[in-house]
Amino acid sequence: MKPNHGSHRALWFIAACLLLVATAGEAQNVSVGVVLDMESWVGKMGLSCIDMSLSEFYEANPHYKTRVVLHRRDSAGDVVGAAAAALHLINNNKVEAILGPTTSMQTNFVIKLAHKAHVPILTFTASTPALASHRSPYFFRLTHTDSAQVAAISALLKAYNWREVVLIYQDDEFGDGMSPYLIHALQGVNARVPYQSIIDPTATEDHIGEELYKLMTMPTRVFVVHMLPSLAIRLFAKANEIGMMREGYVWILTDATANLLDSMTSSVLKSMEGALGVRTYVPKSMELERFKIKWKRKFIMENSVPNDPYLDIFGLWAYDAARALAMAVEKTGAKNFTFENPNGSENLTDLQTLGVSRNGEKIVEALSKTKFMGLTGNYEILNGQLQSTEFEIVNVNSNGGNRVGFWNTEKGLLSKDTVIWPGNTVAVPKGWEFPTGGKRLRIGVPVKKGYSEFMKLKGKEVEGYCKDVFDAAIEMLSYVVSVDYIPFAVSDGSSAGSYDELIMQVYKGVYDGAVGDITIVANRSKYVDFTLPFTDSGVSMVVPTKANSMNRAWLFLKPLTVGLWITSLCFLVFMGFVVWFLEHRINPAFRGPPSHQIGTSLWYSFCTMVFAQRETLISNLARLVVVIWFFVMFVLTQSYTASLTSLLTVQQLQPTITNINELLTKQSWVGYLDGSFVWGLLTSVGIKNLKSYRSPEELDKLLKLGGSNGGIDAAFDETPYIKLFLSKFPNKYITADPTYKTDGFGFAFPIGSLLVADISRAVLNVRESEKMNQLQMKWFGGDNSWSSVKVTSSRLNVSNFWGLFLIVGTAAIVSLFIYFFIFLRKELHTLRHTTTEGSNSSIRSKIRALLRIYDKRDLTSHTFRKSNPPQVVDNKIQANHGDSVGASSSSNYLLSPSNDSIHDTNHEFSKSGDLSPSNQAVEMVIHTTEEIVPQNEKYRSRF
Repeated sequence: MKPNHGSHRALWFIAACLLLVATAGEAQNVSVGVVLDMESWVGKMGLSCIDMSLSEFYEANPHYKTRVVLHRRDSAGDVVGAAAAALHLINNNKVEAILGPTTSMQTNFVIKLAHKAHVPILTFTASTPALASHRSPYFFRLTHTDSAQVAAISALLKAYNWREVVLIYQDDEFGDGMSPYLIHALQGVNARVPYQSIIDPTATEDHIGEELYKLMTMPTRVFVVHMLPSLAIRLFAKANEIGMMREGYVWILTDATANLLDSMTSSVLKSMEGALGVRTYVPKSMELERFKIKWKRKFIMENSVPNDPYLDIFGLWAYDAARALAMAVEKTGAKNFTFENPNGSENLTDLQTLGVSRNGEKIVEALSKTKFMGLTGNYEILNGQLQSTEFEIVNVNSNGGNRVGFWNTEKGLLSKDTVIWPGNTVAVPKGWEFPTGGKRLRIGVPVKKGYSEFMKLKGKEVEGYCKDVFDAAIEMLSYVVSVDYIPFAVSDGSSAGSYDELIMQVYKGVYDGAVGDITIVANRSKYVDFTLPFTDSGVSMVVPTKANSMNRAWLFLKPLTVGLWITSLCFLVFMGFVVWFLEHRINPAFRGPPSHQIGTSLWYSFCTMVFAQRETLISNLARLVVVIWFFVMFVLTQSYTASLTSLLTVQQLQPTITNINELLTKQSWVGYLDGSFVWGLLTSVGIKNLKSYRSPEELDKLLKLGGSNGGIDAAFDETPYIKLFLSKFPNKYITADPTYKTDGFGFAFPIGSLLVADISRAVLNVRESEKMNQLQMKWFGGDNSWSSVKVTSSRLNVSNFWGLFLIVGTAAIVSLFIYFFIFLRKELHTLRHTTTEGSNSSIRSKIRALLRIYDKRDLTSHTFRKSNPPQVVDNKIQANHGDSVGASSSSNYLLSPSNDSIHDTNHEFSKSGDLSPSNQAVEMVIHTTEEIVPQNEKYRSRF
């Protein structure tokens, strides 16, 4: 059954009349203007949503004291028409606010009129950021500004690691407004915009095709399209026609087009398949679904539409904007909405007779505080701008847009799902490709006389090691790159400048790149991007070798420095003393006359160098120290042997200068390659006498002459040059310290060039393949030609072994302290007895007494007990040789400590410096008298 449109209209009219009758006595009408393109889809849909918004608002709030009355004017899609409509509404209808206009250009004019009349302008479609520059408090943008989505677009590029993007936008205020914001946002994710394509909204199909063909010749394959749907549809139709919607291309739509995808026909969507779109996210709600159904029914009733109408985001913004205005008008509380007319004659123009609203400021204040839950979600106005917090990323297909991700201000890009890219593939495009029909690369190459193996000009052809490496890298790319090598030379074939000047030509765009023996250094990287290096890196010193004039008889002293020799000798003497000190009282091998003891100690210590010592150690402390010392001597002797072997091997290749300090001290002449950055390096370290050379032959000549005869004493150059030089003049020159770190030779391209990453990977593949060896043999001979001998200071010094010396020294000192502590504790009673009997108890006398006690044998040691054990017979101590000492029978102890004869005898023995075998027993008796030993049986049991 068909709907009865006439009856529906009657019902709407009756309901409106009843509402007006019910509120006529109380509510005050407030005039509000509406300026829209009434014949456009946005105009029709917007006006319908505004009417429904006000109707539902007052139906829900019948007690409100104000009623918004709309005065509609058609701008006819024209800037002047929009301005004229606004002027008419302000002068004739005395409107308190205006909803609209549609476009950014129309709004730009109307803002100025509204500002003068203090009439708020509420647009729900004009999105260009430039409108904010008016800074008018009467302008309210109740739609998202275009600049709000640039962060989402840049996050999308960052997620897929796209480094270049081309902007395509229409040539008007709407298109121009977003460009600077997007470029700034892309810089934040290390992406650049090499080209901006600007298309007039009235451009013909041929002009659009011409611009797209131009884009096809460029390497960038990521495009951001910012234009109104009418122009975007024509653009994609042409792009699909010429093959720019195939695999490898990336298209990103801004919300100007993406917001209307669901309202487009399937044929239009098919031409856009695979593109990504950024559009406003509207959360689903029951209220939204209810309104969509109700609006569709009403719109079909009031308009003749062939298909089901689709309510897009602009209709929802129109609905919420009308509601916000109605709320603000109610909040003003004004009883009289009037205009203040200017004083003047009747001959004034319409602009001069423009009145001023007395309630405009109140409405502005109320709008600024408006906040509610609208159809589009949380609706809040801040500084005249509707706040936007979330966008959705959609993948265009024949049914509209399939959501593949979200973006919000707090968490960034979320839920990046699988995307079907142009060409119906899920493989993520790399974002660029080298165009097969594009221009050939103009590669600049340096021109110089020397070291032609790296790069040289032969007639009109360029050849050399660097060129061959570059060609090998190009061949490994998955796409075709055409190259033209252009010598950096003047008309006569001579060099046009230095390497730095060649780099600047690449920076200025004269060349698309530079290939040659170009060193990667920091100051050059400010202007170009380098690929990974294809040669070894570093700057070294090359010097002549000298005949071995040194007396080889004393060569054995060279492995160790003087400091290490002295330290080793001191430790040998010290270790001899430590062993003697720990063994003297218990080991007969370390006793005897002083000369014998000194000789034995030194003999033992020096024998440890070759592990040929014969003396047996008795003390455990001495054994511990000697074991550690053995390890130190083992390491030291092995290192000495290795160093001596090295010196004997390279004696015939001794350099005339071993380090840069000699150059600085002697003010020697130093050479460098003409035009090389090495000159700056040498001047920075303080070398003043500098002389340049251009070829290996010239360098050989200068080194032969020497600094005193107009030549040079040494030269600094990069590793590849030095290797080539040494291969041409073997056994005459040698490299020496220092080596300054550089990054080697690389290929230079403009900053941001997409070739850098691919060629860098290709260079790595070439270096790891057999191709690199083949190229080296082609230009530099056999493999050995690129090997060089480097002489550094191989002498060993104290710093190499200070840790070992610290360990053995600490162990020795600790052992001495332990031994001395045990000795004092054991002999303290004897020391006290000796000092109490003597008349002099000074510190000096105590030290002498202590030394006398230390010099005696320790008869309690197992060494002496085993060799000369005393015998006890009939209460007498019988010595080995028949000597005896009587024991007192009147006491419970074997010997009395006060026995004068015994102490006197001991005193005589101590003067002799040693004890005879017969006196050893007496010595032992003296040492045992301090212990309480009951009866003779217990004495026997001790022995």
